[in-house]
Amino acid sequence: MPPMYIAALPLKPDIFGFATHQALGSGAANPSLSAQNPRLEVPTLVDGDFAVFDSTIILQYLEDAYPESPLLSKDAKEKVRVRHVEEICDTTYEAINWAYGEVNVFGRAEDEEKEKLLAEMKRQTIEIQTWLETQLGDRPYFNGETFGYGDICVAPIYNRSVHKAPADSKLDVWYQRVKQRESVKTTFGEFEEGLKAFKAMGGAFAKGKGMRREYRDYRLEFMIKSGGLGVVEKGIREGTVRFGWPEGAARMGTSEPSKI
Repeated sequence: MPPMYIAALPLKPDIFGFATHQALGSGAANPSLSAQNPRLEVPTLVDGDFAVFDSTIILQYLEDAYPESPLLSKDAKEKVRVRHVEEICDTTYEAINWAYGEVNVFGRAEDEEKEKLLAEMKRQTIEIQTWLETQLGDRPYFNGETFGYGDICVAPIYNRSVHKAPADSKLDVWYQRVKQRESVKTTFGEFEEGLKAFKAMGGAFAKGKGMRREYRDYRLEFMIKSGGLGVVEKGIREGTVRFGWPEGAARMGTSEPSKI
């Protein structure tokens, strides 16, 4: 469980541990993870003998299970504002960050197709960041006066973004502020280490390697609307992409059901 998810809770550091499953994100069979999350996705929180998956549901669970230190404002409108921020970051923004890896790390697009996708990533990122600044307003944190739910949702997505807001902009000032928190520093450090491993994978998702990247609905939408339909079609033909659980019979271009 990454520290970002418990950053606003007065919990002892050893209450939640952190572990990375082998072959994470490859679509390979993983009995220990599938027992906790049939989608084979992260994050997954295990609290005693109880498992929770999906980042939104995890945050909601923490809010309910540890009410003594709420992550959300009690004001209904403020709750909605912050949840809107989470929704955009968890889907639309995440898809752009993810697509950058598809193009620049795994080399799924080249030449004109690559340049078109990279240009769209930049344009759409700037548009999202502009919207995020309107949600931040003059508040020191997305959550309001204190660090909380909204900041936990924005921080890892924005940190991963290739294109950052201009220096001294509202979003940049917020970013510099939250980076000083120990839980945020820890999470960002883990991201840097993970990024090294991610880049080292290189051709691991090439045709014939047996590993497949998951095209969740919002990721698929980004690729198609941004000019990457050919990337998706090629991935399906070569068996290097997968879709959400339960997997369809058309996996790898055949009528045979998935064995993974």
